[in-house]
Amino acid sequence: MTTLLSRFLRYVRIDTQADETSSTYPSTAKQLTLSRMLADECRAIGLVDVTCDEFGIVMATVPATVASSVPAIAYVAHVDTSPEYSSVNVNPQIHEAYAGGDIVLPKDGKVLRVAENPDLNNCLGHTVITTDGSTLLGADDKSGVAVIMSAAAELMRRGSEFPHGPVRLCFTCDEEIGRGTDKLDLQKLGAHVAYTLDGGGRDEIDSETFSADGVKVTVKGINTHPSVGKGAMVNSIRILSTFISRLPTARLSPETTDGRDGFIHPYHIEGGVAEASARMILRDFETENLAQQARLLESIAESLRAEHPRAQILVEVRPQYRNMREGLAVEPRSITKAVDAMKSLGRVPRMTIIRGGTDGSLLTAKGLPTPNLSTGEHNPHSPLEWTSLEEMQAAVDVLVQLAAEWAK
Repeated sequence: MTTLLSRFLRYVRIDTQADETSSTYPSTAKQLTLSRMLADECRAIGLVDVTCDEFGIVMATVPATVASSVPAIAYVAHVDTSPEYSSVNVNPQIHEAYAGGDIVLPKDGKVLRVAENPDLNNCLGHTVITTDGSTLLGADDKSGVAVIMSAAAELMRRGSEFPHGPVRLCFTCDEEIGRGTDKLDLQKLGAHVAYTLDGGGRDEIDSETFSADGVKVTVKGINTHPSVGKGAMVNSIRILSTFISRLPTARLSPETTDGRDGFIHPYHIEGGVAEASARMILRDFETENLAQQARLLESIAESLRAEHPRAQILVEVRPQYRNMREGLAVEPRSITKAVDAMKSLGRVPRMTIIRGGTDGSLLTAKGLPTPNLSTGEHNPHSPLEWTSLEEMQAAVDVLVQLAAEWAK
């Protein structure tokens, strides 16, 4: 676990924040820093077919140790971090032999409270890693990156004494902004199934994700000097604020939903009197419900158009990803092999759903069944983000055993 920890700490200190306003791929050049490092590390541990293309996508192979034809599997993680919170100068805090209780972070008066993070009760005695309170940690998904690299190193160490088929490693960019697989060549990846390592806790297998659309609401008004604004000014800020205020709050909001409940989430707002915009995400496990949410937004816009006839109000919807449920049914072994791997380790696998999306959502839609596995992530996209080294090691053990299960 010492090597696993050092890998993780090395990765999270590299700023790889994605930028959804960028038109390039990757959206930020700094993601390439980690991609190139990973390619070098893959070569250093003896992996073959190592590539890092101009898009920052890294691929490598752990060669098979069996002569028979065995399906190739792929382990996938993303190098980028969320644009919702800073990842500049990440200063991870290591809490060895966690004894329980709230964890006071050194910056900004932040406290990781057990009452709000009951999963801490499952990590007594663990090495818990937090932020210092001023940035996110980047465990989403550098926990997954570190887990995959450590599993590959362990497979190489065991060599021919441990039967397994070919294992492909794949690290992507821009997953956090829904573009993680845009430049990924599935033929080059050459896998029969894949697994994203981008989940919470331990021993969980995510077989469903939200379906998701992105929305941009833009209000175009008329700006004049406020001293002569009567009858002339059309204030985009006021109209957009009214739009946001008319969104449901007792339902269809992240603050009031859980389980299979969907939501509409405004997460970014900008602009001035002449033009203002808000970015939102629509989420639901049933894809058809996204259209209902979009119609709700359009109805709010229509009412405001009637109230403010000189304003332009645009609602633009962009598909992002879809629930992986149907795609996984095409190859049920993508789930059963993961179950078998955990049971072989004496674990009790838990079938779960993820109230978000992964590269696996997009890969599954493209025809590569890709469930999601635990990597010890907690509180992603937050300065209260944390992970457990022991949960990460548990994920490493699962990946090693999973390679063996596919060789049976």
